Amino acid sequence: MIKILIVEDEKNQRELLSSSLKDDYDTITAASGKEAFEIFEDDRTIGIIISDFKMDDMDGIELLKRVKRCAPDVIFILITAYASVSSAVTALKLGAYDYITKPIVIEKLKVILKRAVESYFLLIENRELKEKLKMHYSFEKIITKSPRMKEILSIVSRVSHSKTTVLITGESGTGKELIARAIYNASDRNDRPFIPINCSAIPETLLESELFGYEKGAFTGAVKTKKGKLEIADRGTAFFDEVGDVPLTIQVKLLRFLQFGEIVPLGRETSLHVDVRIICSTNKDLRKKIEEGIFREDLFYRLNVVEIHIPPLRERKEDITPLVNHFIKKYSKVSGKSIEGISNEAMRYLFSYNWPGNVRELESLIERAIVMSRDTIIDVDDLPISLKGIEEKEGDLALKMVEKKHIERVLGLQGGNISKAAEILGIHRNTLMSKLKEYNINRND
Repeated sequence: MIKILIVEDEKNQRELLSSSLKDDYDTITAASGKEAFEIFEDDRTIGIIISDFKMDDMDGIELLKRVKRCAPDVIFILITAYASVSSAVTALKLGAYDYITKPIVIEKLKVILKRAVESYFLLIENRELKEKLKMHYSFEKIITKSPRMKEILSIVSRVSHSKTTVLITGESGTGKELIARAIYNASDRNDRPFIPINCSAIPETLLESELFGYEKGAFTGAVKTKKGKLEIADRGTAFFDEVGDVPLTIQVKLLRFLQFGEIVPLGRETSLHVDVRIICSTNKDLRKKIEEGIFREDLFYRLNVVEIHIPPLRERKEDITPLVNHFIKKYSKVSGKSIEGISNEAMRYLFSYNWPGNVRELESLIERAIVMSRDTIIDVDDLPISLKGIEEKEGDLALKMVEKKHIERVLGLQGGNISKAAEILGIHRNTLMSKLKEYNINRND
């Protein structure tokens, strides 16, 4: 039951409000603004304050200001007998949820309170979600043992508190958005919007209106004014994912925005000033695109103030073990299974693989393996055929040893039955016979 503080200097009115609401809410009363603030400071579980406007020691507006300074999420409803537009507007601008005039109609107040309670719990839920996201995307939470990645995290820490434009490069699946969100969450703007913009997913015909917005009547179908993503991101951060896919026609306008901090929505004659921190990512070679004439060199230099390159997983294989352990813990919980770990043999396969899809591919593989596993330990049989069928490189003795042990294990599980073992391995019976001869494996061992 949500707790409501009723602030009213008239005793009869105070008691009437309390008795009318006590069946649905946990009510507390105060006879003055000063008393109300003292109660609130001692009890931060109060979610809603209903306060009279005119009181001697501290009026409702001053109480509102003080409460909002220390607890912005508290719902504040102002009561006034003066019904003046100016006092109501002032209260709303300062963060009041609503106001009601005297004489108070209890049923009307209950309707306002019902909406207020919904808003309060939504605010709390959003705040908790933001806190979880901050923790999830905090750079301290990024899992790595790689010296190169630790240096990247050091750069993230240094650039976070500036407005400097950052360009994050790297192959698909390396975690470019994870780094972008870590920069945002460590910045001074983390209480403002983070707006991701997938430049490769938005058609060229829609990208301009998505970025800059449009006025009502700007084109057929523009039945109302719509804010663009850059305006929505004002005082926050915009993340341009795959910025290399932005068409040349939009690059010109994006450059102007970066130079002057101004946007011009479609159908509008005057510009709007917005304060947005820009972080971009790309898996393309932008310098090559410049040579090909499909990416502006001046825009590149505006975006590439600080470049952070995320190395592919194949170049930081020391991260495989901690990442695997993290994903096992994560997806065991999701699937409701008690997976304790992964076998050494299965792990050797993971280290032998090239990981073209990088961390994203590793995560998907572990999620699949947990679903497929019949035991508490992920084993080779739980890995996909595509991973077990890795093409050998000439002279790759470590990979040959993995293959030999895998064949021995499967053959042993099938009691030496060549046909059944070949079927499980996904190869022809004659191919398996050749492998047995090559690796000097005795089918009866």
